[in-house]
Amino acid sequence: MFCNQCEQASKGVGCSTNIGVCGKNADVQSVQDIILYGLKGMAAYAHHARRLGKSDEKVSAFIEEALFATMTNVNFDLGELLGIALELGKHNLRVMEMLDEGHIELFGKPAPVAVTEGTRAGPGIVITGHDMLDLLNLLKACEGTNVKVYTHGEMLPAHMYPVLRNHPNLAGQYGSAWQDQRSEFENFPGPILATTNCVMPINSNSTYGERFYSTRVTALPNTKVIKNDDFSSIVKHAQACEPCTENVIGTSTVGYHRTVLLDATGAIVDAVKAGKISHFFVIGGCDGHEKDRSYFADYAKATPADSFILTLGCGKYRIRTHEYGTLCGLPRLLDMGQCNDAYGAISVAVALAKAFNCGVNDLPLTLCISWFEQKAVAVLLTLLSLGVKGISIGPNPPAFITPNVFRVLQDKFDLKLTGDDAKADLALALA
Repeated sequence: MFCNQCEQASKGVGCSTNIGVCGKNADVQSVQDIILYGLKGMAAYAHHARRLGKSDEKVSAFIEEALFATMTNVNFDLGELLGIALELGKHNLRVMEMLDEGHIELFGKPAPVAVTEGTRAGPGIVITGHDMLDLLNLLKACEGTNVKVYTHGEMLPAHMYPVLRNHPNLAGQYGSAWQDQRSEFENFPGPILATTNCVMPINSNSTYGERFYSTRVTALPNTKVIKNDDFSSIVKHAQACEPCTENVIGTSTVGYHRTVLLDATGAIVDAVKAGKISHFFVIGGCDGHEKDRSYFADYAKATPADSFILTLGCGKYRIRTHEYGTLCGLPRLLDMGQCNDAYGAISVAVALAKAFNCGVNDLPLTLCISWFEQKAVAVLLTLLSLGVKGISIGPNPPAFITPNVFRVLQDKFDLKLTGDDAKADLALALA
């Protein structure tokens, strides 16, 4: 454990188990780390929202105050810090709401759509990440050319917005999650554009580094950065590269945005009352890179045939290739969008609770969330700030949370870690 503000840390001297050589309590450091990671995730969402013309002075002021709180070295009250962490969750809800509003206002009301997966013959560009305004600007730069644009990773939900999906240069989805970038980008013949931090370092023996572009603060060593929203250079590069071959591998359905599900709230409530729907699961989140991990896939496959699975974030790539069938005329697996669309899942849960005249914790709802990076911290704090209990996160405990702090979260919110047996955990959730 290292303190972040002391002379010992700069010299590489570690703190002892609970009280550091500078007097800082390890549990205090742990909650300050939670705040720092959550702020980073919230700042990423706020950045995208601001680019869409959405900002909130109260959010900006809170970011300043919360950062200031992490500078305190000694004798800081743990309860007060936890309060700041939960306040962060409330502000992150506002940030996700602004981002959702910005997407709808600029790109149109979302709708379910079947997305072509694979490539079409001709020059192409792959765009990955979260920034849909970058996608729109790239599509505009491609207008009048034969360059096709393919979404990747967290950009897949862009297809649910009519302004984007109806653009003639948007060709479909290529590849899967961020952790498969190295092999998928290596096999793609054209340029790659990364718009957010979900990028992997390029191996020294890879060839796609010379075809790799990023935007603004997103960057990898020895690659090209576009800072002025002028994508003409990457379009010209695509035209000079080897073209893609015709290799369509199928379709997938996305677009079950909160607006789509809220429009169907009445029918969903009636189906629950009629016994046609037994349970709702939220399975998704920010996923790790371990290839052999099957917990979330096993969990999803074991869900009852009369239940719905809401999924979002890159965690959906663990579960989306299985065929789950349909329920009440809808796919059982409902892709709601990016990780910031956790706001949508919250909105749907609140609407259902209101319709049933109960609390969110009284719904037949289970949240099983894969845990990896800063945005996941921000979203988890949002859920906790709303009083949502019984959330399972995994597959590994957050390394920066001390046992004492995790115990507080368990006692207050019934926060759980996923176990080794997905089916046993599912049976416990249903019980």
